[in-house]
Amino acid sequence: MSETQNNFKSGFVTLVGRPNAGKSTLLNAVIGTKVAITSNVVQTTRHRIRGILNTPSMQTIFIDTPGLHKPVDVLGQELNEGVFQAIADCDIVCMLIDASEKIGKGDAWVAEKVNKLKCKKFCILTKTDKVDKDMKMAQVAKAAELENWDALICLSAVKDYNIDAFVEEVEHFLPEGPKWFPQDTKTDQPIEVMIAEYIREKIIRNVFEEVPHSVGLEIVELSFDEKKKINNIYAHAVVEHESQKGILIGKDGQTIKKISTEAREDLEKLLGTKVFLDLEVKLKKDWRRDYNQVRKFGYTAE
Repeated sequence: MSETQNNFKSGFVTLVGRPNAGKSTLLNAVIGTKVAITSNVVQTTRHRIRGILNTPSMQTIFIDTPGLHKPVDVLGQELNEGVFQAIADCDIVCMLIDASEKIGKGDAWVAEKVNKLKCKKFCILTKTDKVDKDMKMAQVAKAAELENWDALICLSAVKDYNIDAFVEEVEHFLPEGPKWFPQDTKTDQPIEVMIAEYIREKIIRNVFEEVPHSVGLEIVELSFDEKKKINNIYAHAVVEHESQKGILIGKDGQTIKKISTEAREDLEKLLGTKVFLDLEVKLKKDWRRDYNQVRKFGYTAE
């Protein structure tokens, strides 16, 4: 149940932008802990991840969304639709732009979607640690042409530059409202989703080319052994083609073993217990084009 106190502010802030704009990295920096997986691969984010920031004067629910892109399959269509739903009813929408990349037609397309919203609109130039002063100023000027922004902020989540200024600007524009979540809540993500995402992150970071895009992660069983104090996790990494299955397993099973080891280390930190992880690779041909399969993995806009 929500609670209200005098002059307390709260609201929903949605992060949008093209793939690899730095949305998940910014979310983690703002919340101060890992609530979203990150990588340099597009479509790393497939869920709308909510991170909750609590301060004495406000509670902000930040929503990390998949990168907006031109979809080529059902998965891409559903990811985009999820973003549109997330921005339809928020207090502030933040369009993130990678300062180290040319601002082009893709950014203009996202800005066009943002322009139609009635909420407050921020432009966030990310990764400014990668550019010099002249380029940063040029990017600011270019970004300013996209929309009459309520705020335009340059920051670097990796270097923790201007994160506090961003949060202060958010608080300035938030309306007064109730506290929707308990004080110690960092995210409302179901634990099964977080486990699946942690495993998928290690897959993304260990295999390349088309394989990361083609992997869906399914938690088959999650149970806690009270006697041994260990979480038992059985999961399937699902790929679309036989060749991808071979790449993911690796010679003599070395790749999948490395992925499992790295994932288990992170999962033990997440769950606070020892973890037994059984990760199998399964084949489901062209699952990204099958709505029922996309839905089964929880990647739909619903």
